[in-house]
Parts: sequence; structure tokens; C-alpha cells
Amino acid sequence: MPIAGLFGPEDFARQAPRRPVATMRPPHAGGAALPKPALDWTPEVERATAPLYARVKHVIPPIEWPLMAPTIKAINELKAARNAVILAHNYQAPEIFHCVADIGGDSLQLAVEATKVKADIIVQCGVHFMAETSKLLNPDKTVLIPDSRAGCSLAASITGADVRLLRERFPGVPVVAYVNTSADVKAEVDICCTSSNAVQVVESLRAPTVIFLPDQYLARYVASKTEVKIIAWKGACEVHERFTGEELRSYREADPSVQIIAHPECPPDVLAEADFTGSTAHMIKWVREKRPRRLVMITECSMADNVRAELPEVEMLRPCNLCPHMKRITLSNILDSLLTLREEVTIDPAIAHRARQSVERMINLKN
Repeated sequence: MPIAGLFGPEDFARQAPRRPVATMRPPHAGGAALPKPALDWTPEVERATAPLYARVKHVIPPIEWPLMAPTIKAINELKAARNAVILAHNYQAPEIFHCVADIGGDSLQLAVEATKVKADIIVQCGVHFMAETSKLLNPDKTVLIPDSRAGCSLAASITGADVRLLRERFPGVPVVAYVNTSADVKAEVDICCTSSNAVQVVESLRAPTVIFLPDQYLARYVASKTEVKIIAWKGACEVHERFTGEELRSYREADPSVQIIAHPECPPDVLAEADFTGSTAHMIKWVREKRPRRLVMITECSMADNVRAELPEVEMLRPCNLCPHMKRITLSNILDSLLTLREEVTIDPAIAHRARQSVERMINLKN
């Protein structure tokens, strides 16, 4: 059904004060900075990284590998020295996702795996809300993000103050927050969700109406899959909202055999033209099972590269959009993060307690 309402900050007569919750702090007092290793391309580096290059040879040209391999080798050695683990989102570049990450996946996978990590240090290769989520689920561990400027247009579209105003407008209506939100927002809602489980989470509340935030397009997708009335927020992903249905129709006109799969953060006219709609994990599963000859993935560019690295027989057309925030994470600043133990994510304990409950309700949800 259509969404029951769409709201944004401009729809409230007054604005509640907004407050920062997560901060960055200097290097952890328990660990001294380590000297930067030599980053030369040598026969030893070539031999040590050859198995890693075999994973990405279809997406990284041979001429580029000597520039990356010394840093990759240094990062993997530093992980052992620091007792650190690297989590990487599907939108990270292949040299990160396939060559230095210990755990890769979508938001739900990373949220779940973060609870199982035994290392002392977590390096989050993703955007800031993902690092916050890892910290929420691992309060006693050091969580680092290589560049704290790696934000998210969705997370930036709403604050905890906005959620409080929504609750005033709709008293008694439960609130679901997409995991692409700050800890401040997570602390004000009843439960979190990802694009993988959004419909399940909404229906688990057993309520006739649910506030769903902040992605208006994911909210529309959820509304189309349930009888629950959805009140949505005017947020959007700057990567996915740029795609259009007209664009997809042009791909089919050029090649009627092409298969198109899309993320539910895309506008409705895009989803209407797609052969399959799903989260990043569901998209990858679809490709593994279907093995289409030619494929268009309507999502962030690096995900297509990561899938092609695994399935080189699938020809990937590249009408994708880059996420400028994800691309702030690089091999160079991952190395610096491990050397210096910055930038560490910390969260106000009072906020963290309530935000953690919202995330754990999602992880522990059983149907």
C-alpha cells in the first residue's frame, strides 16, 4: 500500500536541539604508535601477495598491483601484531574487501559478526554509522574508523531530536530505524532493521501503523510488501536516488537479454524496471544462483567489482554510482589507523545503552 505519510524537519513547527553523540579521540592510551614499514615492491612482497592478487586479478589491472601490494602486506601483518580484525562493507573497493578484510558483507552481516569478534581492535571499513554500530555491540573493544569523515546522507538526514518530535506527533506509534542512522537516533527508536530484514522487523511489532526512518524509498518498498501503514521520513541515499527508471529502460533497449537487479533504497520507478530487488547480500546471493550472462547492478560501483572478482564469467555493465563517503576509506588510511590507533569511536554511555538495545532487538528477532 502507499505510505501513510512523509515527514521531514521542515514539517515541525519547532526544532529540538541537536547534540553530538559519537566523538573521535586521540590514539588509545594502551597502545603506542608503531613505525611505518617500508612499502617497496619487492620479490618477497610479490610472492607473499600472489594468492591475494589471484582473488582480484579480474578487477585490478596488473600494472596497479605493485602500488597496492606492499600496503596490503603491511596491513595484514599489523593486524596480527595489534590483535585486530577488519570489517568491510560490500561497497569497499576490491583491494580492501578481498585482500585485507577478515569479515565482509552488508550491514546486517557486519552487525551480527561484530558480536562474535574476539580481537582487541576492530577496524571498520565502512561509513561512520557502521563504526558506531560495531562500538555499540562491542563496548569493551577499541573500534577504529580510518577516516571519521566517512559519513552517510541517510544518517545525516535525521537526528534523535527529530525522532522525539515524531513521537510527539504520533504518540504510541512504534518506530523502526534503518541501521543507516546514528547512535543518537538508534537510542530513540524501538528497534533497528536493515534492508535485508525491514519487512520482517516492521511486521514483528504487530502494530497497525509504524514509523519507518530515514529512507523514504526503502519505506515505500516496505509498504508495498506489508499491510502495515508506514509513516516515512524524507531521507534518501545519494547513491541510489540518482538512478531512474528511464535509465534502466535504456539498458534493456540496448540489450533485451540483460538482467537488472536493484537495491530497495532506489526510487519506485527503478524497482519497477528491475528483475530483482534486494539488499546487497540478497543481490549477491541472486547472482551466485542465477549466473546471468550480462548484468546491471543498480547500486554502488565497488559492489559490482567485488562480485565480478568472485564470478568473472558474469559480464558486469557499469551504470553504477560511487559513494564518496565509502571511498574515503583507503589502504593508506587503514594502515595509518593500525599504526597510530586512530580514529577511535566513542559514544556517550547513556546514549549507547539505549541504542544498543535497539540493535540487539533486531539481531535477536525470531519469527
